[in-house]
Amino acid sequence: MAKNKMKSHRGAMKRFKITGTGKVKRNKAYKSHILTKKTPKRKRGLRQSTILSKADHKRIKSVLVGK
Repeated sequence: MAKNKMKSHRGAMKRFKITGTGKVKRNKAYKSHILTKKTPKRKRGLRQSTILSKADHKRIKSVLVGK
């Protein structure tokens, strides 16, 4: 009998990337709408990606099984 393969979570695959050192990279939230009240400095900061927190790391890495 063939073993079933785990499928990676396609939504998570589009949102997260694995770095060369094995950390999980993510984009910042709050950049999609209501941008007029946010300062240009704040919007520039939201453009940069960041490393996922240690608390969420294991959970997200498990759904990215293909990586």
